[in-house]
Amino acid sequence: MAQRAKYYAIDVEAVATGTDHNARSVAQISVVDEYMRVLLNAYVKPDKPIVSYLTPLTGLTAEVLDTHGVPLSQALAQVRQLLPRDAVLVGQNIGADVTWLGLHEGQDFEGMMDLQGLFRVWNDKFRSWSVFAQGHLAKVLLAWPDPTGPNEHDAVEDARKSMALFNHHRHVLTPNPQAMAAAHAALLSVPPPPSFAKRNASFEGVCMGNRKTCTCGAPFFG
Repeated sequence: MAQRAKYYAIDVEAVATGTDHNARSVAQISVVDEYMRVLLNAYVKPDKPIVSYLTPLTGLTAEVLDTHGVPLSQALAQVRQLLPRDAVLVGQNIGADVTWLGLHEGQDFEGMMDLQGLFRVWNDKFRSWSVFAQGHLAKVLLAWPDPTGPNEHDAVEDARKSMALFNHHRHVLTPNPQAMAAAHAALLSVPPPPSFAKRNASFEGVCMGNRKTCTCGAPFFG
């Protein structure tokens, strides 16, 4: 009998349905449990016209969504069916994914564990907390290889990374203060690569939402 999971990593990829950095629609959803089982990989066909698939960032194309995309309501029903009420959701900025999917804490799941908070490190040089992108965490701490192919993100791969990082934190780092200190030092010492948004103020006419190079003037939330 399969082991029942308590922790579930969720990741969402979105395509652009407008040119400002808030104009995004869900296009892929993945759920991975704490035993690294991929429970869901759902492609979603947005009900709005797509301005850009942001393919170098998401790996999504018209062919993928036209062939495999389902209505968002169908994908969300699958997500809710998978999650027990006592589920704890794990992810990089997991609150954003929960908001994307319209899930409700205390109703659809029990709680959240955000990797940004788990892995933040006090930086004496800047007298502030440093937080790290998921890719940086996975590469430095798990020697996770860089993505192959043109896309930087894939919902399944990112959900697997999230769960692997969470398991590493609770099983390896938390019980061992020396390992935790070494992990913090490594995260601070290795220069992180610039994000897609930092390398591209806009892509195919779509603002990528970097605060310093924003091209659309739309508000930032959070």
